[in-house]
Amino acid sequence: MEDASSETITDKVSQENHETRDEILSRHRKEISQLQNKEMELKKAAARGSKAEQKLKKKQVEEEISQLSAKLKKKHNEELAFLGYSSSNGNERSNLDNLVKAVAGVSLTAQSDHSKPSKSTKRREKRAQQEAARDRRIEEEQSNTVSDRMIENEQLEKKLGPLGLTVNEIKPDGHCLYRAVENQMDFLSGGSSPYNYQELRQMVAAYMRDHSTDYMPFFLSENVVEGNSNESLSERFENYCKEVESTAAWGGQLELGALTHCLRKHIIIFSGSFPDVEMGKEYKSDGVLNSSIRLSYHKHAFGLGEHYNSVVPV
Repeated sequence: MEDASSETITDKVSQENHETRDEILSRHRKEISQLQNKEMELKKAAARGSKAEQKLKKKQVEEEISQLSAKLKKKHNEELAFLGYSSSNGNERSNLDNLVKAVAGVSLTAQSDHSKPSKSTKRREKRAQQEAARDRRIEEEQSNTVSDRMIENEQLEKKLGPLGLTVNEIKPDGHCLYRAVENQMDFLSGGSSPYNYQELRQMVAAYMRDHSTDYMPFFLSENVVEGNSNESLSERFENYCKEVESTAAWGGQLELGALTHCLRKHIIIFSGSFPDVEMGKEYKSDGVLNSSIRLSYHKHAFGLGEHYNSVVPV
């Protein structure tokens, strides 16, 4: 007997076959964002009552979101298959390349053999390919993600509980690292951060430019040189800084290191999957309460990969 949800999805795609490919991909992104927002709202609602009640509610929320996430992933896969994007035929590579370009907003119209893609187009395609590869990896590990996320959260709770700390959820939109730091600055300054997340991005980019010799080795170790790239190392590093400054590119070790120096703050990152990390120890104020920026790193957050939250007193 055919699955009722699949039947409904097929009917819906048939009804919506007037949608263009780009419109469908845009709708998929919107639906994923709506599910992320729903998860945040449910988690906030669960953070009430006794600790035992909160723990029970949190597990119920995770199970509900896991089911909704799996259904949404299945729905999106079926709609993409309806468009001809399938991994079960000989055209998988071609279909995937076209889908990656569609996500990146690159035209699929045949181009002249003499035309040469611009550097910005290459960068968009590369970032889209990375995102597509990340999505494929997440999809392959979907069955393990739910249990991994629950284990990660439980381990993190065991660390934070005795310290009188808890996780403050941050919006998962690519700016999570900077939003989490902004939230910490709110707390440390008594309710009004001197910088918003966009200003923090600009500060980080400016600091990395001014100290490029310090960051180049780390940048090279994390960014493989393209064989056909005509850009110099300085050009590639500048493009990286521009992405940090003006896009929703995810932040990581490089940006965290720059943040410690920009803000002259000690930063500690708690994790349920890895040992805790401290950065900027030279800025640590001994004996001064609440002087450090405290973040949490989540490898399995939202079923969509890495994420940062803010850590605050209970």
